[in-house]
Amino acid sequence: MTTLQRPPTATRTGVRPRVVGRAGLYAVLLGNAAVVTVFFVQAGFTSNTLIVLGRLAGLYGALLMAFQLLLVARLPWFDRRIGMDRLTSWHRWTGFSVLWLLLAHAVFIVFGYAQSSSLDPVNQLVDLAETVEGVLRAIVALAIIIAVGVVSARYARRRLAYETWHFIHLYTYVAVVLAFTHQVAAGTTFTSSSVARTYWSAVWGVALAAVFVGRLVLPLWRNLRHQLRVTAVVPENDDVVSIYVTGRDLDRLPARAGQFFLWRFLTKDRWWQANPFSLSAAPDGRTLRLTAKRAGDGSAALRHLKTGTRVFAEGPYGAFTTLHRTRPDALLIAGGVGVTPIRALLEELHGHAVVIYRVATDQDAVLYDELRELALTKGAELHLVTGPPVPDRLAPPELARLVPDITGRDVYLCGPPPMMNAVLGSLRELGVPKPQIHFERFSLAG
Repeated sequence: MTTLQRPPTATRTGVRPRVVGRAGLYAVLLGNAAVVTVFFVQAGFTSNTLIVLGRLAGLYGALLMAFQLLLVARLPWFDRRIGMDRLTSWHRWTGFSVLWLLLAHAVFIVFGYAQSSSLDPVNQLVDLAETVEGVLRAIVALAIIIAVGVVSARYARRRLAYETWHFIHLYTYVAVVLAFTHQVAAGTTFTSSSVARTYWSAVWGVALAAVFVGRLVLPLWRNLRHQLRVTAVVPENDDVVSIYVTGRDLDRLPARAGQFFLWRFLTKDRWWQANPFSLSAAPDGRTLRLTAKRAGDGSAALRHLKTGTRVFAEGPYGAFTTLHRTRPDALLIAGGVGVTPIRALLEELHGHAVVIYRVATDQDAVLYDELRELALTKGAELHLVTGPPVPDRLAPPELARLVPDITGRDVYLCGPPPMMNAVLGSLRELGVPKPQIHFERFSLAG
């Protein structure tokens, strides 16, 4: 352990980036919800309460569907301030809200029209599908959304490969098109007002354009510009390997320590598979490095990559960066291979830092020699904490002993989910303010 005090850097002032990002998203959603409500009221009401409730549920459900697209568009401005993990989680829960609202729309509409006719609900639904333009498309869209909702439920999601889940999820875009055409063809709010119809088209146009730009145009442009290739493959131990990647004009790639990319290594057997790996060294404008632990066929195959292999990288993504600093000093806590973004952050951080690296045995401490050299260079404290998960060696008393001024530091945390959950509980018990705790759960599907 090396300790060297440095003059404290200034504390970041002003509104926190995450607050700005969230406020931007809330403003977008609430502003459009207000506009939708105005157009709905201007279109007038029927005498049937169920039909009124059904139309309103359909409008808000469709608006949330468009908002979902914005959440997963991977637009850099939102991603750097909020983080892909939180945006993906919000997308997931918004999706369930969409499902319930659209189910309510269908039930209220069918029962409302059945109440005004002599038909039972089933025959009323058949009659609407046969006689009203767009209703059949709406039924198909709802069926797709229900199917996507089922496979996105936690029980089902854990049992599906990411590629399988993602392929099924792509059908949501079919549902989006069908639902939109149904609304502009049959929705009273839009059939009675050309202004409302133009507005609704603009909302969906912007949402789809955001996805097109963030998920397709920007990654393609960056990869064509930078022409990434593997330059070295370095085993760190029997289970962990570091991949060095270089390319053109990397000094113009807006990557920061703590961020990650979705990496595709363009080999014959793995070109279709994307894996999220953090940068394990701060970007220097010449080389990018990722360090991965063998956890499946994809990560195990990285050890056998050839020098010169072309790389397609989507990103950089993530809000696990120094952009969110609130205090001059920091505590970095890493568990296992979660050390990779922590090691990169230590390289970029200014101010006094304490690093706690939690592993089962000394042999599991990947990149430890680099951490030790960085700690010596930057005047940081480095603690290697070893042992089995039980007893918890990062319980509140132990953290308070290692870092007595923990409540006055920013805390960056990355590691396996059980360890992260335990440490987050310890930080709350110690009274570390929530704005000073920074972490990301690297999950693509929420």
